[in-house]
Amino acid sequence: MSVRLVIQTWLGTRLLLAVVAAWVMLTTGRTFTQVVGNWDAQHYLTIAAEGYTDPTKYAFFPGWPLLLRLVGLTGLPEVVAGVLLALACSAAAAAALYRLGGPGAAIAWLLAPVAVFTAVPYTEALFCAAAFWAWERASARHWGQAALLAAVAAGVRVSGVFLIGALAILALSQPVVAPSRPGVRARRLAWLALPVAVIGGYVGYLYLQTGSWWAWYQAQVQGWGRQFSWPWEALQHTIEATAPGTFPATPAAEWVFKAEIVSMAAGLLVTVVCLVRQRWAEAGWVGVQLVAFSTGYWFMSVNRAVLLWFPLWTLLGELAKPRGRGDIPRRVVIGLAVLLALVMQVRWAFTFFTGDWSS
Repeated sequence: MSVRLVIQTWLGTRLLLAVVAAWVMLTTGRTFTQVVGNWDAQHYLTIAAEGYTDPTKYAFFPGWPLLLRLVGLTGLPEVVAGVLLALACSAAAAAALYRLGGPGAAIAWLLAPVAVFTAVPYTEALFCAAAFWAWERASARHWGQAALLAAVAAGVRVSGVFLIGALAILALSQPVVAPSRPGVRARRLAWLALPVAVIGGYVGYLYLQTGSWWAWYQAQVQGWGRQFSWPWEALQHTIEATAPGTFPATPAAEWVFKAEIVSMAAGLLVTVVCLVRQRWAEAGWVGVQLVAFSTGYWFMSVNRAVLLWFPLWTLLGELAKPRGRGDIPRRVVIGLAVLLALVMQVRWAFTFFTGDWSS
């Protein structure tokens, strides 16, 4: 596998998503904005146009809407700007994964069933680009650059908090090249003050607007019912959500919630593998997100969070590495997995583009 194959996969998957979008527009009469601007995209576009007029929208960090507004100043419609930025950022994220885990990791990420969220005005593409490159720079011991990229990620979504924590573990566990130089780990940690300041800035802004230091969490509860539950309660609620007829207005919710359970299981497996391999920082990156998702009312948005779990994609990249002749059975399995991923990618894209619930 090579850089060319990664580029071809990026082009092929983006074209596939575009074909599905065009098909939905032709067969349903939905406009471009109605196709790509569903669910959270609508919230981001509204914030970009009007600001935080609805307190429940405090749940969305300001980085992405601000970027949409800035690009919109050029005269480009913000929904178009969101799609173009997402496409560009998905390419940047794939490039970072190529550096982290080779072509197999980048290709696996591009083939993700939920890839549609990296081609519409959602935060996933931008966050992944910033977070993956932050990790790559930190792994290469360029902590100043890593901190700047982490600050970008922290301004985009709350997952930046988890990224800061994981980078802190990496800063402490990463070997020191020159042991004679004192305070190396302390300086690494000091750089993380940059993304911490971004998080603190948004929390401070919300405090000035609402008088509450918990405004973000309150917005989550009021807008999306993400109140605290024990993991076994969240699992039970998720299982109940998979029952036929539970969401008659959004029938796809049944299989999407089933997928949420699968995604949680995948995250748990990745965390265990990272722990066994003593990849403490990577285990922390995925594991802390599992804790957050398992203590909400139910497992929600885990399917999209899978895109953020670069250890998953690097592990899949390892499994996909060629192993010489006589490897035909494994190649067949990989081929079937790719085909299944593309089928699921089309299914998920169709679900999102038609406005059905898609995580």
